[in-house]
Amino acid sequence: MYKILSEKEENTILLPATLDSHFPLLKYMFWSKGYCVVPLDESDEFEVRSEGLKYSNHDICYPYVLMTGQVVRALKSGLYDPKKTFISMPPAGDECRGACYIGLMKRSLEMSHFGDVRVLTINVRHVRDDISLKINYDLAIRGVFGLFYGDIIMLLSNQVRPYEINKGDTDKLSKHWTDVLSEDLKLAKNLTIGRMKDNFRKIAESFSKIERDKKKRQIIGVVAEFYVKYCALGNWDIVKFLEDNGCEAHVNGASWYALYYIDSHKPDRYNIERMGFEAVKKLVVHLQDAMIDALKEYGFHCLSNYEAMDNGSRDLVSRTFTIGDGWLMGSEVIDYIHNDIKKVLCIAPFGCMANVCAGRGMYPYLQREFPGASIAVLETDASSSKLNYYNRVRMLIDR
Repeated sequence: MYKILSEKEENTILLPATLDSHFPLLKYMFWSKGYCVVPLDESDEFEVRSEGLKYSNHDICYPYVLMTGQVVRALKSGLYDPKKTFISMPPAGDECRGACYIGLMKRSLEMSHFGDVRVLTINVRHVRDDISLKINYDLAIRGVFGLFYGDIIMLLSNQVRPYEINKGDTDKLSKHWTDVLSEDLKLAKNLTIGRMKDNFRKIAESFSKIERDKKKRQIIGVVAEFYVKYCALGNWDIVKFLEDNGCEAHVNGASWYALYYIDSHKPDRYNIERMGFEAVKKLVVHLQDAMIDALKEYGFHCLSNYEAMDNGSRDLVSRTFTIGDGWLMGSEVIDYIHNDIKKVLCIAPFGCMANVCAGRGMYPYLQREFPGASIAVLETDASSSKLNYYNRVRMLIDR
């Protein structure tokens, strides 16, 4: 049975911003676990960055600086009891920050005099099982629904907002669906595959009815490491900047990353655990196909499904690199080009090992393979100039 929890009486989990469009729904993954979950949404990049630099090494990856800054500022607000507060760190659990951040965050909390605050993680790699939230049916089913509902709302919002005639209609509708679906996730009702497919169509149909102009706009694909891809704080609000400059930004859904992660992290030996990975993959592929079908039924576009994207890039992108976002970044660039989106913006956070190896190392090669495309690479960093960052984006727009 699902337990309905009061937000006032439970322990608190603080989620540093990562999935801006998904966290308002994904937070209900923990609803039956006895926690009140608070996604942190402070967006003052200067204040967050300055706070983060006080309690982290200046050469650490930029996402960690921002996450630390958000966490410490939230704790200093006095709104949360340190003895009843937890920090949930990214779940990847591989050689990237999914494993490294656990120890780093504990050290940062001690330095900022919040040593009583505990760090939790969710991962399937058995990284620190003693502080890992176990993935049970309640958590998993809410996570899958939150993932796909967040995907479709994000994909539709980014395709409709630049064209809306009555400004604010898209965000209003997005909030409406987030509120409706939040109730389903909170109360554990309507969480069936059939209802999800019906909701895909209803959501797509509702966005299709927003009055839009017919002006043709450039579509710019955005590829990046997970954090800066989905977090406006981390990518310096790139979606808004592109829209303010007359473009449509396309950020691919997080379900593609989920499938990439399942594929690249399943056990090599064929055992019960691998069978579980493959069963989950089959379900997620099926739901992703249903979401794409609903988008296209109502005239919206989308990148190829995961399996087509995977197969379409194997001749050009090595599958040996699976740290962080690994080969998925290069595959997304190729799929954008195959889908006639010839301008791709690749954002790399400073200090990101995966982006340097699989991203920056791959993009020049892909540019030579696709001379008709324009692949621009930017970096976000605590010491970088936003002026130069936005100027380079403008260069891509005007190219």
